[in-house]
Amino acid sequence: MHVVVAVFTGLLLAASGTWGTLALWYRLPGGAAVRALGSALWSVLVLGLLAMAVMRRSGWPIGVYLAAFALLLVWWGSIRPSNDRIWADDVARLMRGEVHGNRVTLTDVRNFTWRSDDDYDVRWETRTYDLARLVSADAILSYWGSRAIAHAMISFGFDDGRHVVFSVEIRKKRGEAFSSIGGFFKQFETVLVAAEENDIVRVRTNVRGEDDYLYPMTLERPTMRRLFLSYVEAANRLAERPAFYNTVTSNCTTLVYRMARQINPGLPMDIRLLLTGHLQGYLRDHDAIDTGEPEGVQRARARITEKARRTAPDEDFSRAIRASHGKRQTR
Repeated sequence: MHVVVAVFTGLLLAASGTWGTLALWYRLPGGAAVRALGSALWSVLVLGLLAMAVMRRSGWPIGVYLAAFALLLVWWGSIRPSNDRIWADDVARLMRGEVHGNRVTLTDVRNFTWRSDDDYDVRWETRTYDLARLVSADAILSYWGSRAIAHAMISFGFDDGRHVVFSVEIRKKRGEAFSSIGGFFKQFETVLVAAEENDIVRVRTNVRGEDDYLYPMTLERPTMRRLFLSYVEAANRLAERPAFYNTVTSNCTTLVYRMARQINPGLPMDIRLLLTGHLQGYLRDHDAIDTGEPEGVQRARARITEKARRTAPDEDFSRAIRASHGKRQTR
């Protein structure tokens, strides 16, 4: 029993010590040198106390560590999200919405023209949508590396041919790069972007070299309306109360899942909400997209990458990526 307790204690100290090292590396104020020094000192402290506890067979080094870790947690809890930083251009503004009956006005809808990741025309616009004319919702999955991970977006379509895409993303500071590990350590805030497909989809397929798939959703119109309004409410909350992005608990799909649970409380949690590259299967299992053809056939038909890359700058991008896409099922 003493051996089991000692091993368990050692593992717990190692895990919490590693977490503390990473927390200091990602969030300690100062430059890289300061963060590296803070992480190194913490690691030395943890290893030293652990070694003393083993060699002296004493509990006081564990007590010292627990006190130090408690202080670290107090510091960690003091780190608050903010909407007041020097943001990257594509997440510089927060979308807000006003709802008056069927009419929804969104401010700061993104409509950039992208030539490269560093060369683009900045346009933030105000758009008004009539929810009585809402006719479609499409799930768009964008892959950039592993087939197990994709970025998920929802595009809402109206009977006049307009589309608006909602995308939950990290809010990067200017010059900052994405880090999946940093996403566990309060490195990024969350932003809910509303954008034109010609911006937010085209930049992924045509500029960043990502591979995109569009799945028409089989949602009833009242459900589409509630989901649209859930996005607006979520955006307004983020504008008032900023929140940190988290790679697992608050990412591009888990936030949508929480909104969908408000509409369908029986919707279960699933590993595919984290391994978002497999989200197609989750949507099929819950009848959110068509299940009338094999999954592989559906996936092949859903791929819009080449269509997007063939579109001319003055072409109707939304129409082009849906060409020969198959009959949409709207109930």
